[in-house]
Amino acid sequence: MYNYLSKVNSPEDLKSLKESEINALAKEIRRYLIDSVSKTGGHLASNLGVVELTLALHTVFDTTKDRIVWDVGHQSYIHKILTGRRDRFDTLRQFKGLSGFPKRKESQHDHFDTGHSSTSISAALGMAAVRDLRKEKNAIIAVIGDGALTGGMAFEALNHAGQSKKDLLVILNDNEMSISPNVGGMSDYLSKIRTLPIYSKFKVDVGNLIGNIPAIGKSMVRTAEKAKDAIKYFIVPGVLFEELGFTYIGPVDGHNYAALCKAMKQCRNISGPVFLHVLTKKGKGYSLAEAFPDEYHGVSPFKVDSGEPLVSSKKKSYSEIAGSALTKCAEKDDSIIAITAAMPSGTGLTGFAKRFPNRFFDVGIAEQHAVTFAAGAAAAGYRAVFAVYSTFLQRGFDQVLHDVCLQNLPVVFLIDRAGLVGNDGETHHGTYDISFLSCIPNLKILSPANGQELRKMIEYAVQQEGPVAIRYPRGYAIEQEEDMNSEISTGKGEVIYEGGSDALLIPLGGMNAVAMEVCKGLEAEGIMSTIINPKFVKPLDEGLILQYAEKCKYIYTIEDHVKIGGFGSQVLTLLNENHINKHVKLFALPDMFIEHGDTGKLYDMFGISAERIKKEITKDFAEKIFDKLVHLRS
Repeated sequence: MYNYLSKVNSPEDLKSLKESEINALAKEIRRYLIDSVSKTGGHLASNLGVVELTLALHTVFDTTKDRIVWDVGHQSYIHKILTGRRDRFDTLRQFKGLSGFPKRKESQHDHFDTGHSSTSISAALGMAAVRDLRKEKNAIIAVIGDGALTGGMAFEALNHAGQSKKDLLVILNDNEMSISPNVGGMSDYLSKIRTLPIYSKFKVDVGNLIGNIPAIGKSMVRTAEKAKDAIKYFIVPGVLFEELGFTYIGPVDGHNYAALCKAMKQCRNISGPVFLHVLTKKGKGYSLAEAFPDEYHGVSPFKVDSGEPLVSSKKKSYSEIAGSALTKCAEKDDSIIAITAAMPSGTGLTGFAKRFPNRFFDVGIAEQHAVTFAAGAAAAGYRAVFAVYSTFLQRGFDQVLHDVCLQNLPVVFLIDRAGLVGNDGETHHGTYDISFLSCIPNLKILSPANGQELRKMIEYAVQQEGPVAIRYPRGYAIEQEEDMNSEISTGKGEVIYEGGSDALLIPLGGMNAVAMEVCKGLEAEGIMSTIINPKFVKPLDEGLILQYAEKCKYIYTIEDHVKIGGFGSQVLTLLNENHINKHVKLFALPDMFIEHGDTGKLYDMFGISAERIKKEITKDFAEKIFDKLVHLRS
C-alpha cells in the first residue's frame, strides 16, 4: 500500500530518492496521516500542511547534528515518522505511547520539548549561542507558524537574533491560520507579502541597478542608497524582517519540494540570521481539512470518508455552556466584552462573536497582552471576560497579579481545560492554576460541579466589582436539574450528601461526581459519609468546612490538581489553624509532570479514581479498627 513510505526508516533513506519519488512519498505520507489520526485522534490539518516542508528539512539538514525546534510542536508528526517512529505511530497520544509533541527523551532527532507557542526562536537562538561558544558548525533551525509569530515572545527573540548576527535559520510556516484564522497587524503584513509576485532576487537587482549608475559622485551615491531604502519599503517583501537584521528569503511555495530544498540550501550559505518565508495550505490533501482547517486542527477519532466522529454525544461541553451563558449575560449587560487569545472555537466563544461582533476581541496568540487588554477595558468601565485554557493562562501570571488583581478590576477569567486534559499531555494539563492564582489578593476562585453550576457562576462573576476566576474541566459537562443547585454566594459551599459522620469528603469541581461514587461504595462497606461541594476555592466556606470537620472522624479532599499549593492544601491549613487534629488525607496529583493518556487511566494511575479513593479510605478505617483491637488487648 505504501511503496515508498515502507522503505523510509530514517532521514538518510531520503537521500537516495529522486524528486519524483519524494513527491510520491509525500502523497503516501498524507494518506498514512489521515488513516492513522482517524484512529488515534490528534492534530491533523497542521501536519497535512507541512509534509513537503518536513521532507525538505530532512533532505537538506542532518538532525543527528543540526537542530530543529518545532514551535508548538503539534506539526511534528511527519518528523516523527521520518525519524524511526513509524512503527509506533499507532500509539500516538495514547497512554505510554508516542507524544503528540516533540520529546527529547523520545528520540535524538527531537532537540527541544514544545507544546506552547512562540518559543522556538528563543530556544534556537540559545542553542546557536552555545554552538558558537563550542566553535561548532551545525545548523540551527526554528520552524514557526504565522499564528505563533503573533506572540510577543517571538518578537523579543527576533529582535535579539537580528542584533546577535548569529547563524540561525527561522522558517515561517505561513498558512494564514493558528487554530482559528489569524488576526492583527502581523497577519495583515504577511498577507501583503503573499500577494506580491516579487521574490528576494529583486533586492539584489535594485542594489545592482543603483550601484552600476555611472559617473555619480559620493553625494549621489548616498542619495541613491536612500532611494534604494525608500523603494525597498514600498515593494520589497519582508522588509520588517530585514530591518530586524535578518536576510529575508521568499515567499516560497511550501508544497514544492524542489523549491524548498533549493531555498534551504541557499539559506545555509548565508551568514547571520536568515528568515525563510514558506507558504503552505493547512489540511492539504484532505478536502474536509482544507475546507474546515479550524475544525480539523485537533480531532477525535473520526470516519475518513465523512469526517464524522466515531463517538458522538448530544451532551454539551463545558466550553459550550460557558460561551452560551456569557452570551446570555451580555444580552442583559452591554458593558460585557469577551476576549480570546486566538481560540474562539476552543473556548466556546464563536456564538458570542457572531451575536456581539463589536464586543468580541481576538488578540492573537498573546495571553499576556490579552490579560492587560482586559485590565485596560475594565479600568475604563467595562466588564472584561477572558476565556483561556488553564495551561495558557500560565503565560500571563504577572499580568493577572500586577495589572488586574492589584487594581481589583472586574475582569473574569473563564479557565477552560482545568485539571487533566488527557492525550495532549504534560504541556496541556491544567493542573497548576489553583497554586499560582490562590496566592494573589483580591481574586475569587470558583469551580463548578456541573454545567448548571457553571452557568450560575458566570452570572455571579460578571456582577462582581473585582476579579473572578472560574476553572472547569475539558469535555462534556455533567448536567443537573436547575433546582438542584443553590444560588452562588461569595465564599459559600453546600452539603450535597449527608449520609453519616464516619468520613467527610470535600471534592472540588467535577470531582463531586467521583466523590458521590466513592460514597456509595463506602456505604456498602458500612462507612457512612458526608460530601461538601465547596464551590469556592477562594474564599473557602470556612464555617461549613469546620462545622462538619468537627463532626466527622476522617476528612478527605479530592481534586485533579497538584497537591502542592492546591485546594486540599488550603483546607489542611484551615484545619490546622483551627486546631482540628484529625486524620486528613489529600487526594491530589503528585509533584511531577503527568504524561499523556486517557484521563480515566491517569486518574487511576495517580490515585484519584473512585475505585482507588474508595480503596484508600476503606484501608484507613480497617487500620483504625485494627489499632483499636490491639489497644484493647494490651
